[in-house]
Amino acid sequence: MNEIIAQVFSVATLAVILTKTTPLLLAALGGAFTQMGNILNIGLEGMMLAGAFAAVAVGAITNPFVGILGGLAAAILLALVFAIAALVFKADFIVVGIGINLLAIGTTVLLLTVIYGNAGVTPGNVKAILPKIDLGQVGGIPLIGPTIDDQTILVWLALLLVPVYAYVLYRTPFGVHLRAVGEDEAAAIAAGINVVRVKFVSILVSGAFCGIAGAQLAMATVGSFTSGMTASRGFIAVAALTFGLGRPYRTMVACFIFGAADAVTDRLTLASVNSSLALTTPYVITVIALVLAAVRVRSALNARSKKALQLAGE
Repeated sequence: MNEIIAQVFSVATLAVILTKTTPLLLAALGGAFTQMGNILNIGLEGMMLAGAFAAVAVGAITNPFVGILGGLAAAILLALVFAIAALVFKADFIVVGIGINLLAIGTTVLLLTVIYGNAGVTPGNVKAILPKIDLGQVGGIPLIGPTIDDQTILVWLALLLVPVYAYVLYRTPFGVHLRAVGEDEAAAIAAGINVVRVKFVSILVSGAFCGIAGAQLAMATVGSFTSGMTASRGFIAVAALTFGLGRPYRTMVACFIFGAADAVTDRLTLASVNSSLALTTPYVITVIALVLAAVRVRSALNARSKKALQLAGE
């Protein structure tokens, strides 16, 4: 028991939480963009997976920073497919998202087989690991220093993108249009807003964020790609943004909760706790978060309905 407590409640765990939270936060912020435009992007999982594969494949033959661009491009390409199918051909968002996930899974396995001759994992000589940023004396600050020291540049980018997303959402014309489209599409059209263009841009932004998330996931530690390595993190990101109602800081808090659960899973495994039991932790928390989010949304809808009835009665 003492060994388990020592593994979980340690400074090393805090550093792992930050590393684990980053891909979830990036994907959730991307999904929040589409969510604010009234599009639930189930395709986050597939976009992350494509980004992870492309980041390693490109990064291994160039350098990890070019690999980030490769992951970005691959995920944006899938986002483009999503946008065209959903907005141009009017396909159902959920069905398209599921299709994107299946396409990413199949394509990455195919490319692994064709390029590397192994459907499961990239070869040992195919590596692309992002360098860690040494903070020098800052890393010596008790508790905080070891947590933020030796993290990748994408960790810092993810944290920076939270206030950037907040600024775009609440302080720019695009953000105003996006929220207008999400709250009342008919009214947005009447106000002269190009709804299709706003949604199209939000989907592409979502893909870009997922591409960076995939790059962090694949290149932060192991530097290689494994088939299905996202392991439902895209769906966890959907749960996080749903729990956070697509709001910047609420979504970030939700991602840290899920990241902490994932980090604790790793630490419990190191402490020789039953691996099957440990691996269920993030998913149990995901289910609880979705239930709480559903209760909050239902309460908000009921309050809105009561207010509307009161106004109608007056």
